[in-house]
Amino acid sequence: MTGRLHLNAFLMDNGHHEAAWRLPESDPHAATDVAHWQHLARVAERGKLDSLFLADSPVVWGGSIARRPAAALEPTLLLTALAGATRHIGLIATASTTYNEPFNLARRFASLDHISGGRAGWNIVTTAGLDAARNFNLTALPAHRDRYARAAEFVEVSLKLWDSWDDEAVLADKTAGVWGDDARLHPASHTGDFYRVAGPLNVSRSPQGRPLLVQAGSSESGKDFAARYAEAVFTAQQTLADAQAFYRDLKGRAAALGRDPETVKILPGIVPAIGATEREALALEEELDRLIRPEYAKAQLAEHLRVSPEDLHLDRELPADLPDEDSIQGAKSRYTLIVTLARRERLTVRQLIGRLGGGRGHRTFAGTPEQVADAIQHWADNGAADGFNIMPPVLPRGLEDFVDHVVPILQRRGLFRTDYEGTTLREHYGLPRPAPARGLAAAR
Repeated sequence: MTGRLHLNAFLMDNGHHEAAWRLPESDPHAATDVAHWQHLARVAERGKLDSLFLADSPVVWGGSIARRPAAALEPTLLLTALAGATRHIGLIATASTTYNEPFNLARRFASLDHISGGRAGWNIVTTAGLDAARNFNLTALPAHRDRYARAAEFVEVSLKLWDSWDDEAVLADKTAGVWGDDARLHPASHTGDFYRVAGPLNVSRSPQGRPLLVQAGSSESGKDFAARYAEAVFTAQQTLADAQAFYRDLKGRAAALGRDPETVKILPGIVPAIGATEREALALEEELDRLIRPEYAKAQLAEHLRVSPEDLHLDRELPADLPDEDSIQGAKSRYTLIVTLARRERLTVRQLIGRLGGGRGHRTFAGTPEQVADAIQHWADNGAADGFNIMPPVLPRGLEDFVDHVVPILQRRGLFRTDYEGTTLREHYGLPRPAPARGLAAAR
């Protein structure tokens, strides 16, 4: 089927590999250089990619600025700058439901959708980690289930706010002296377990109606949440079988809720180290792995696993007595993925650090452009993906190589668009503009 793949560029300062900033070509100050991000956005748009995505966290990642560049611009502000530097590509930002309020966040994304001409997307996260809680006047991390209950109500309130103006609410009748029709405003009037929000929003209905909703959790709660709300799902899967199982599971959950599974696009992450030859690609991967500082990486791994760094020995496998997933209140699905990867392949801690250094649990792949295209097509042809979250290990080189050498192969195979056919992010993903919903029930 022509043009069936969806490709998102997941951009991270110097690249996804934690040691990318140490390469001679890399600018260690790129994270706060708007020109750097604008160049990346233009490259992704040159490749006709559906969207680009900026992650975010309300803390210093890893609790340290020693390991890798840790400065991070607020993503919706940065995307506003990128909107002015591009015309077509979708712009997706992460924002937490645990440490925001619905009115402010709904207004911010509606504003971005107007500014960009209908290209905004929201990656909905609940935010794990006690360090984040401590930045917001809390002394404990809210329980995993409570964070998802709050997130569901947060999204319901946001939907009410985005739909609080009819498309025809603005009359702009200069002769009559009537700018808008109050009868076409619909206050949210929301009272729930977590929020009381009167509304309406003070931003008119945006070009897309509402931003594209994205979700990335793969725990049971995360999959239930994605099945109910998400229109695109970013996921980390290491094997074809795991990706196929996730794909079937999530599409089935969406169908059980009365949704068309085709309106939920599933995009696993892939970290492609690209070289003119396979040897060249492997050499890049090996060079990056050599630049990892193991003492920093071991401390980060210990935090993920909820163990002491002293319990991890670089040249031994993981300890047998790790915590059960049920006891983890943070990123449950990522914890399980890491442990499963280490156990399945019997990796030492040093080897595991190398595997995680490139993509933090996402699939890493080194090869020629043809081999990368083959890997993408194989998963897409075998019921594992609607597209991919492209995570270049090094930037800007990795994105430029993907756009200039992999995308043309996918286009020649009829797997990816050769030009944009619409102007909004929803159109890129083949999704309709939603009609305003009235009387949405608060999340239970």
